[in-house]
Amino acid sequence: MQNLLLFIDKVSTWIGQFFSWLIVALTFLISWEVFSRYVLDNPHPWAFDVMSMMYGSLFMMAGAYTLSKNGHVRGDVLYGFFPPRLQAWLDLALYILFFIPGVVALAWAGYGFAAESWAINEHSNITANGPPVYPFKTILPIAGAFLLLQGLVEIVRCIVCIKQGEWPKRGEDVDEVDVEKLKEMVNVKDEDIAKLDVLVTAQGNHK
Repeated sequence: MQNLLLFIDKVSTWIGQFFSWLIVALTFLISWEVFSRYVLDNPHPWAFDVMSMMYGSLFMMAGAYTLSKNGHVRGDVLYGFFPPRLQAWLDLALYILFFIPGVVALAWAGYGFAAESWAINEHSNITANGPPVYPFKTILPIAGAFLLLQGLVEIVRCIVCIKQGEWPKRGEDVDEVDVEKLKEMVNVKDEDIAKLDVLVTAQGNHK
């Protein structure tokens, strides 16, 4: 069971990392459009629509990835003080009452929007000869399906935690910088940092 959960975590991670490259593409597109508009005096009317669709695709497809890393915003003022079993019970109730119905509605409605968009060969009407919209709308049911799959994994994790009293492991990914480990690696102590702060402050006052 744990191997299956970690495998789905890896799938969500791979999808999130794959679509994260849209940030790079979006950066280049925005930079080129600014250059083209203000230097070459040749703006592209389709650029704004494409930028919005690229960012929207990134945002939607990152949902399952973020959930797999337990990275969604949580009001944990009290939650963090609860024992794991109570946390799991709360999460399980919220997943069943709100998450599952909401994501199923997203996937179902998204499928309808995408099917209709493909049927009418929908294009953006914000500008003349706008870019096609149906590929972007197809992202809606796909993102909903992956988010639902990851949500089912989280429900299983809640059940495991309720039974075992501790949260099961998650798939590994990029970690935040551990300052203590970094100081250990470069052989720097707190006293050295304090001395450096004093020296920099003294030099600043001298100037």
